[in-house]
Amino acid sequence: MTAEHIDLATQWRRHLHQIPGTEFDVAEAADFVARTSTDLGWEVTTGVGGSGVVASLTRGTSPRTIALRADMDGLPIEERTGVPYASKNVGAMHACGHDGHMAMVLGAASALAKDIAFGGTVRLFFQPAEEPGTGAEAMIADGLFDRFPTDEVYGLHNIPGLPAGEIHTRPGPLMAAEDNFEIRISGRGGHASAP
Repeated sequence: MTAEHIDLATQWRRHLHQIPGTEFDVAEAADFVARTSTDLGWEVTTGVGGSGVVASLTRGTSPRTIALRADMDGLPIEERTGVPYASKNVGAMHACGHDGHMAMVLGAASALAKDIAFGGTVRLFFQPAEEPGTGAEAMIADGLFDRFPTDEVYGLHNIPGLPAGEIHTRPGPLMAAEDNFEIRISGRGGHASAP
């Protein structure tokens, strides 16, 4: 990506940070990524699985298809950061980095729209409701992979503790699910500051 793409992605992230929604209530973000993808020359479908967005771009004649996935939902948290681009939506904040996920995918979309050298189809999957773990299921139930056949899907998650410039991965599925669990601790009581 060029400095221009990085600058655009930064602007997009800050705008998206201001308009968070939670779970499937992500209309402002969905509208923004759909409009931006359309402006970049991508073919866009909205309302997938409720509020999901899929954008597609084909170059050449290759039948290969990959997808880049980004989460769209924020958390039900009141933002108190004081940054100039803080959330304008009371009770919602992009505290988990999904604004960054959308901005990175839009940055890649901007670069790919100008690159006529690749062959195949690239899709962008913008998914709602990652936090409660129901958004991917809703998009798949709505025929995501039947309507938008894809050979492979790539996604990422911000990990602020990693040194700048590092990417961590491993072979096989990664970020495949979230789950809930309960821990019960039995023992003698103690002082709250030193359990």
